[in-house]
Amino acid sequence: MRRKIKNKHTVAPEAKYQSELLARFINVIMQDGKKSVARSVVYAALDEIKKRDASADPLVIFETAIQNVAPTVEVRSRRVGGANYQVPREVRPERRRSLAFRWIVAAARAGKGKPMAQKLADELLAAVKNEGSAIKKREDVHRMAESNRAFAHLAW
Repeated sequence: MRRKIKNKHTVAPEAKYQSELLARFINVIMQDGKKSVARSVVYAALDEIKKRDASADPLVIFETAIQNVAPTVEVRSRRVGGANYQVPREVRPERRRSLAFRWIVAAARAGKGKPMAQKLADELLAAVKNEGSAIKKREDVHRMAESNRAFAHLAW
């Protein structure tokens, strides 16, 4: 018998930039159901990006940062005959996006001493240049997958 196909959760595009990706990101930033706070933080970060580089479109910078941070492979634990192996696997597109969101938010929250909007803007601009904590996290994940390539035949 086949499993029922899960319905994908659709998110309405947010008002200011008409972007579904940005609406999803706002949901990831949100804590304790305070969406208006999350929205103001994200908009302030995008305004900060616009202020630093007037010629660039902040939405394009945001999308590029997400693409740069998104991992292509990751390792998953697989138990084979009493031993646990780290098996490299390709990452599904939805998971790639959610991991990128999570890593960028975690990197921004880890910074101390500045307002969240400024830390988020810093992290997004760093990610566009392929540097920063979120990019380092992606590189670590890729390195882990590369070093465990010998176990790729155990993928299921």
